[in-house]
Amino acid sequence: MSLEEERISELRATAHPLRLQMLSLLTGAELSAAEVARELDITQANASYHLRLLQSAGLLEVAGEETVRGGKAKKYRHRWDAPVVRSQANRDEDRLAYVRVLADMIPRRFVEREPGIPSRFTDADLWVEPEVWDRVVALVEEASGLMHASARPPRTRGTVRAALSVAAFRLRGDKARADLPGPVSS
Repeated sequence: MSLEEERISELRATAHPLRLQMLSLLTGAELSAAEVARELDITQANASYHLRLLQSAGLLEVAGEETVRGGKAKKYRHRWDAPVVRSQANRDEDRLAYVRVLADMIPRRFVEREPGIPSRFTDADLWVEPEVWDRVVALVEEASGLMHASARPPRTRGTVRAALSVAAFRLRGDKARADLPGPVSS
């Protein structure tokens, strides 16, 4: 499989809300298909199917095995910090499918928010200096890394359930839109 095919496989694997939930769950815990099924209230067969897809896309690793009723159960984990070589050349439709699932997760998680606890929301389509953009990207990476590195198994004493969904990307600046108000530079 070529590098581009591997990247497309990874994007397709994550372009499903259940698989995104699994990746989040397996960031802080090593769980079997049965444990994932119980946590997400799905069948074990369904959990196994999605876990195999994520593993074949290189997003999960087998962290070990345990003996359960005479059989072997694999324990999976998501290695969010493992170095991944990513191809910049992949199909826009695959990236768009991932972005749509990611965007769909925000309202799903929003309805589960804890009342009375401050939340932060922002939307920005702005022109900023390149240094500002670089700093924003670094801060987003830092926040994502902190969340992932701090992830613990579900309902671990002393933890809170939290969500972080961020989409940050540079927009094309080669064409100013005449229908929008504001300054236009050439």
